Amino acid sequence: MTDISLTKPSNTPARPVQTYAVQRTNMVDSQVRPSDITDRRIIRAMLAVPREEFVPLQAKPIAYMDNPIVIDRGPPLRALPEPRLLAKLIQLAEIPDGGRVLEVGCGTGYGTAVLTAMGCKACGLEENTDLAKQATDTLARTGIAADIKTGALVTGLAADGPFDAIILGGGVPTIPAILFDQLKNGARIVAVTGSGPGSKARVWTRTGTTFSSRDAFDAAAAVLPGFEVKRGFVF
Repeated sequence: MTDISLTKPSNTPARPVQTYAVQRTNMVDSQVRPSDITDRRIIRAMLAVPREEFVPLQAKPIAYMDNPIVIDRGPPLRALPEPRLLAKLIQLAEIPDGGRVLEVGCGTGYGTAVLTAMGCKACGLEENTDLAKQATDTLARTGIAADIKTGALVTGLAADGPFDAIILGGGVPTIPAILFDQLKNGARIVAVTGSGPGSKARVWTRTGTTFSSRDAFDAAAAVLPGFEVKRGFVF
């Protein structure tokens, strides 16, 4: 489990672009494959999508490290999840071929790009307008045809649903009911829940009008805006 507060962009000049393909392969071989990622669609997508394009300029030298990368210091702090966490969450979602997927809190769009490269009909939702513009511009520049919408993360995108899977691109204390309503029957929501060392990746599965859930693995992620625990008065 990674402490996101320890990841700081380097001031080292970016390496030549031709080395990124090698770094991408090393990322998959040393981080993704050893994390029990058996879905070949994920492997192929992460080998294809240029992660360095989805991070701040000063963070390009560490784009393929096994750490989250700060993409907006906020508040609230926003971070791109480490590659192995993203891969494990996507695999946990069990997305059917060509499935429609919503990434809530897509940030700069890397997760949405990976989902699209897997053959999914992916849509990213982002409420930070600067990040949403970065995501849209980067996807266009890299030739990845994914849709980015701007709006409150906690409300999802009911008009674009129902979805075969919903992936939350950051931590959440709980999942609001409105997101569950946007799932198809048999579909899944995956997210990192909790805080501190006890946080977990969790999966919810819809069966008719009921939902089952289970913890899947230890994980940590910056809490998405709008999902923060509201503190009240203590008497």
